[in-house]
Amino acid sequence: QVQLVESGGGLVQAGGSLRVSCAASGMTFSSYTMGWFRQAPGKEREFVAAINWSGRSTNYADPVKDRFTISRDNAKRTVYLQMNSLKREDTAVYYCATDRTFFSSVLRVGVSEYEYWGQGTQVTVSS
Repeated sequence: QVQLVESGGGLVQAGGSLRVSCAASGMTFSSYTMGWFRQAPGKEREFVAAINWSGRSTNYADPVKDRFTISRDNAKRTVYLQMNSLKREDTAVYYCATDRTFFSSVLRVGVSEYEYWGQGTQVTVSS
């Protein structure tokens, strides 16, 4: 079955950087858009970034634009989220997810539009 395993979360000071990873198995990784979402305590899960199946197209939520970079290595079946200039408001559990559609040309941002999810990795930004 499909498994997504996030790693790389941790505690970092404001202004610092962190890279989280998501390793996939049980699926044709290179055929699907991958997304990163986050959920802070007491808040809804929200879109962070998405990357299409080839890696040539990306989309970012406004709060993270110009600070976060999503990338993927299809040979390693892994998607990454490089987070720079971190702020306290970036503190959340970060989840990766797969789009529902094979070779989708659309970079979706809705939680319900993604099918499989990892267990999440905690990112905490201290001041």
